[in-house]
Amino acid sequence: MLHSILIPLMAGLALLLYGMKLMEFSLEKAAGPRLPELLSRFTGTPLRGMAASSLLTALMQSSTAVTVVTIGLVNAGLMRFSQTLGIILGTNIGTCLTTELIGLSLGSAALPLLLLSALVWLIAMAGADRRPRARKIGFTALAAAGFACILLGVGMMQGLTPELEARGLFTWLVHRSQESRLWGVLAGAAVTAVIHSSAAVIAMTMTLVGSGAFPPELGIAVIFGANVGTCATALLASIGGNRYGAYVAWTHTLLNVGGAALFYPFIPAIAQLVSHMSGDAAVQMARAQTLFNVLSSLFALPFCYVLPRLSKKKRSARP
Repeated sequence: MLHSILIPLMAGLALLLYGMKLMEFSLEKAAGPRLPELLSRFTGTPLRGMAASSLLTALMQSSTAVTVVTIGLVNAGLMRFSQTLGIILGTNIGTCLTTELIGLSLGSAALPLLLLSALVWLIAMAGADRRPRARKIGFTALAAAGFACILLGVGMMQGLTPELEARGLFTWLVHRSQESRLWGVLAGAAVTAVIHSSAAVIAMTMTLVGSGAFPPELGIAVIFGANVGTCATALLASIGGNRYGAYVAWTHTLLNVGGAALFYPFIPAIAQLVSHMSGDAAVQMARAQTLFNVLSSLFALPFCYVLPRLSKKKRSARP
């Protein structure tokens, strides 16, 4: 079991996480130190903040990076808490791009993409001292290499699914989920909180549902839990800051927990809906993740306009 399952599983997960961190690092370097400036500039209204945050998160492939930077800006007094509400909604929408890309089944292109991007990176960085633009090209190529690593990691985990099924390692969770899908939500939240990557947990879930190891409804429950578990990183980042930084982290938590609670009763309906969107079970999970995040953010958007006004009225009413 150690050589046939655990080592390949850990290697695939490590490669996936490494690829995500490599993408985050490379795209941040390619963009330069403009992320705080962009966040501060495009947050005049919650809708603008949500749109800007969605785009930035999609480009950087990291909702964690945008959330942590936002908490830092609030702690430093460079941004008001009311400006962060739209950003929090946008990070959830932008992060869906990762799972949608994984759902395209680009595994066969992973190794060629890795080799090509590595070659471009070497050429670009060799001339980075003479040409500043070459440095950005190099880091963009490195980000593409990171995405190739994600695809390779997913491929390794997909190859293990038959072995895992044969040993009955998912039987307990499947049986429990038949009693209550809450087990799937709790499992997704716990694993995500431990490895600090909802995209990795969702990618594994897509693999398991695609192979038939998990039924679609259990997969959607795990995805809901993964979105809840990702709040652990924001809560950790808020430790040691001021109360407004903590407000950002707890607002992010409230959005994801509230969204999971709101849509939990509709898991069968969501499974039915995404089955009409694609015949591929793995792609259906990507669609469920996108629907959950987009609908949760749109549902919460009106409250982002109301809450600051209520807060102002309370402050003005004080003697």
